[in-house]
Amino acid sequence: MTETIRNFPVGTQVDMAPDGTIFRHPDRPEPRRNIRAAVHHFRELLKDKEDTSHVFKIFEALPSAKFVPMARRFALSREGQRVRESEPYLPTILDDHEALRQMPAGSVAHAYCEFMEREDLTAAGLVEEGQRAWPDRPHYGDLIEWYAWRRRDTHDLLHVLTGYGRDALGEQCVLAFTYGQNGGFAHLFIAYLGALNVKRGVKTSAPVLRAVRQAHKAGAGAPRLCEMPIRQLLAMPLDEARELMRVGDPSEYYRCHRLWRDRGIDPYDLLGKDLAEA
Repeated sequence: MTETIRNFPVGTQVDMAPDGTIFRHPDRPEPRRNIRAAVHHFRELLKDKEDTSHVFKIFEALPSAKFVPMARRFALSREGQRVRESEPYLPTILDDHEALRQMPAGSVAHAYCEFMEREDLTAAGLVEEGQRAWPDRPHYGDLIEWYAWRRRDTHDLLHVLTGYGRDALGEQCVLAFTYGQNGGFAHLFIAYLGALNVKRGVKTSAPVLRAVRQAHKAGAGAPRLCEMPIRQLLAMPLDEARELMRVGDPSEYYRCHRLWRDRGIDPYDLLGKDLAEA
C-alpha cells in the first residue's frame, strides 16, 4: 500500500508493508555507477581476498537495476511479510550454533556449522566487514535495507549449498551462481575478472572459466536464497536442500582442484600475496 507519512516532507508518498514498515526511505540516495571505483577496489581485493570491505565497495560502485524491483516484489508480498516476521535478522539465527546443532544430523544446519567453524567465520563478522566499508552510513530501517541484509547474510550459506569452497575460484563461482539467481553486474564483474586473474597467474589446463560459467548457468535455474525461509532450509537434509536449489554437480570446479593438486598447487592459495603483487 502507499501512504503519506508524517515526519516526511508534505505530500511524500511511500510504499509500505501491512505493519507500517516503509519500502524505501525518502532520504535513501539513488545509487550511481562508478566503473573506476569498481576497478580500484577489485585491485585492492586481489591484494587481500579476506578484506571483504572491497567487495561491498564494488557492489556500491556497480548497482543492479534489478535489485529494487526484486526487493519490492518480495518484501511487499505476503510471503515476504511472513518471512520478515519469523526471521527479522538472520545473523542472530545463523550464529546460534548450539541451537542449529539441535537440528537433525545430516541437515544443512550441521553442514553450515561445520563450514563456519572450520573457516573461523561468523555471520556477525560479515556484518562488521560491511560496517568497516561504510562506517558513517546511516541506517534507514526500510525494507530495501532488510532485503539487502538477507542477501549479505546468506552468502556463506550459499557456499555450503553449492559445494564451492572459500578458495579464490570457489568465491568467483559463488558470485557467478548468485548472478544467475539475482542478476547484478557486480557479481559477474568480480567473478569473471577474478577467474581471469587466476587463469593468468596459474598457467595450467584447469578449466577456470568453464567452472565459473557452469556456476553461472546453475544459478539461473535456482530459487533466490534470500527469499526462502532460512530456518526451514537449515532443518532440511543437505542433499534435499541442494536438489531444491538445483545446484547440480560443480564438476568443472572439482576438476580444477584435481589438476592443481596434481601439480602441487594449493587451490586455497591461488591468490596469495606473491601472485597478487605479480
